[in-house]
Amino acid sequence: MVYAATAAGVCAAVAAAEHGAQVLLLEPGRHVGGMTSGGLGYTDLGDVRAVGGIAARFHRAVADHYGVPPGRYAGPEPHVAEAILHRWLAAAGVEVLLDHRLTAVERTADGRIVAVTAGGRRFTAGAFVDASYEGDLLAAAGVPYAVGREDRSRYGEPHAGRQELLPGRHAMPPWISPFADDPSGEHAGPLLAQVRPGPLAPVGAGDGGVMSYGYRVCLTTAPDRIPVPRRDGYDESRWELGRRLFDHWRRTGTDVPAGRLVGLEPNLPGGKCDGNSLGPFSLSVLDGAAWEYPDADAARREELRLHHLHHAQDFLWFLTHDPAVPAAVRTEMRRWGLPPDEFADTGHLPHQLYVREARRMRGELVLTEHDLVAGRHPWDTVALGSYHLDVREVQRTWRWVPEHPRPVGMVFTEGYLSVPVPVYGIPYRALVPRHEDCPNLVVPVCLSASHVAFSSVRMEPQYQMLGHAAGLAAAAAVRTGRDVQAVDVAALQEQLTAEGQVLRV
Repeated sequence: MVYAATAAGVCAAVAAAEHGAQVLLLEPGRHVGGMTSGGLGYTDLGDVRAVGGIAARFHRAVADHYGVPPGRYAGPEPHVAEAILHRWLAAAGVEVLLDHRLTAVERTADGRIVAVTAGGRRFTAGAFVDASYEGDLLAAAGVPYAVGREDRSRYGEPHAGRQELLPGRHAMPPWISPFADDPSGEHAGPLLAQVRPGPLAPVGAGDGGVMSYGYRVCLTTAPDRIPVPRRDGYDESRWELGRRLFDHWRRTGTDVPAGRLVGLEPNLPGGKCDGNSLGPFSLSVLDGAAWEYPDADAARREELRLHHLHHAQDFLWFLTHDPAVPAAVRTEMRRWGLPPDEFADTGHLPHQLYVREARRMRGELVLTEHDLVAGRHPWDTVALGSYHLDVREVQRTWRWVPEHPRPVGMVFTEGYLSVPVPVYGIPYRALVPRHEDCPNLVVPVCLSASHVAFSSVRMEPQYQMLGHAAGLAAAAAVRTGRDVQAVDVAALQEQLTAEGQVLRV
């Protein structure tokens, strides 16, 4: 059984079914594909030589759909991605049940999962794959996990913990006051909306910070585009921070075009774009909502999801209509709208919140920054990673800055990190719990890694390749009657290689 029809879950289910396993795929929502079909169309590939197996197969399917050579597009339109994955599931004979959210897990005394309850029904299986972005199955099964940034002392990672406040494209410029009643920043008072209260943890300290979430909106300039409407409940006061930022840029002669705020390059087929978060004020929500999300219950998660969705809607409206936004930005934003052929059942906004990280399993081996920077290829490598360490902003907060004659409060964005790494191997041991924790679970998404290492692994092509490995491993465990920790890794690697997985470049 596979829980969650993310791209990793679909790939795991298809891989297992194609090797003779009877596979049930349970999805808590109404769509398959996760972020691959949920807005993240422009896929972050890293080193293309490292992309193989079922991920390469997906890119070939995209190329075949558009009648172009493989690699012409980094990703398809969202509805095309979902259609490809649906075809794969049907061809492989995978039973898919949508609207089946996990509510309970039954285990034996040794931690083995016997059954799960989802959508009001009970399901049994010999092996389970948790392909959710949140790690809900592993958590419900009692498998240990971590959330957020560790202290640098935990694994000796140079980039762990709270980051230095450094300038950069994602950083707030100086002199933006955090105080709602005092634009000068000299007199403390209520904070502006979208600013997280302090205090900041010391540099390098583990504070549990989770990188920000958001929605990757699909936009188009086509004549039939749908203008983003003003949402009922739009709050003018929530956008005062943006007004102060634009005023600062105006006073300093800084020209920031609309494309630097949303990412308006037509990088998808059909002239569509995958709107991304490219600056200090963006589609990403930096008020700390992501810190709460991983361990929140279903009701609270829905509230947080809507908080992010409303932010995306209101941010687009703000950029298009607020008089404090430069006229050139407003004019350019009016050229873009929502595509009528995408996300028809969710108001043409994506169905998937971009959960960049949530829980991370504490498995047989914890992948760390040291493994990635050194380009290590462990003996049990089942997929390659290559994308740089990519921690998106963790919070937007404030602090007092020493100035004469008195300190001044300023807004800061914190947490962004980008560090190149060579191609590295992702070991099978990072996909399975310790044997004493659970002997029949494989985890290709919320795998065993530090916060820093996970920031590289977390890309959709890696998830697809890890799903491929997880599906084959789960099928082999059931077929041979072994625990997942005792699967013949050499045989698994041989099968992966035969199916195009790249294990060494």
